[in-house]
Amino acid sequence: MLQRITEAFPWIISLFACIGLLHPPLLIWFQGQWITIGLGGIMLGMGLTLKASDFIAVLHHPKWVLAGLGLQFLVMPLLGWGLAQLFQLPPLFAVGMILVASCPGGTASNVIAYLAKAEVALSVCMTACSTLAAIIITPFVTLQLSGSYLEVPASGLFYSTLKVVLIPVALGVLFNRHLPKTVSRIVSFAPAAAVLLISLIVGSVVGQGKEVIIDSGFRLILALLTLHALGFFFGFILSFRFFKDWKIAKTIAIEVGMQNSGLGVVLARENFSSPLVAIPAALSSLIHSLLGGIFVRLFRNKN
Repeated sequence: MLQRITEAFPWIISLFACIGLLHPPLLIWFQGQWITIGLGGIMLGMGLTLKASDFIAVLHHPKWVLAGLGLQFLVMPLLGWGLAQLFQLPPLFAVGMILVASCPGGTASNVIAYLAKAEVALSVCMTACSTLAAIIITPFVTLQLSGSYLEVPASGLFYSTLKVVLIPVALGVLFNRHLPKTVSRIVSFAPAAAVLLISLIVGSVVGQGKEVIIDSGFRLILALLTLHALGFFFGFILSFRFFKDWKIAKTIAIEVGMQNSGLGVVLARENFSSPLVAIPAALSSLIHSLLGGIFVRLFRNKN
């Protein structure tokens, strides 16, 4: 049952997004601190799956991880900035798009890596490394690329990232180290719980921004679709060119194409007065999940 929930996450997120659009009151109660707590739960669940040895494993294949990080924090933010200008997005949407493009990989990428028969251990390691790097890089890159649109609270972004990323992940790793028997009994619930929590976050933000999405969301959706499709494309093409390894290229493509949109939502809601900044991140979660499902269909049996 838990595995079925995990495998069906693109459709579950789609369902919650549709509910948010059709009948917002069912989901908009999940807002404010609930969203922050929800993301903290997701990150804690990711921490429970990690061990210190996962980070040490980076030392054996540093080029793979560094290539993924470079694509994640250089190519994706620049794509987000360029597409925001190309599609002439309103300033609040443009900042939201740059913010989500500057976020690290999320736990959903690990699920897609598993379903696509990629290198799951590498995917988890890259997610962990990009998540820790994001504490500094995400606020910095967002500030640099969004400054022309509106004032970006760099210190607020930094402390929010620290709060909802570093602390929950560190707690998860510590629990895994010191309470292994307890963690082994609950860790199997983490992926399914992450699917439900991110679905609640997406549904709530979509419900709160229903009118704006209906009125002017087409360009934003098209821009986000292009962003994530190019993330998968460049992630695969460039990493395959460098490493000549189909399985590694699949893994890096998934990590680059799928962002931690939940983090984007929380950073937007905590640091910008307008709720519109969070809408790109919420829609991003839906779009990259659907694209991830398509990626699995296309590449699952190709090694």
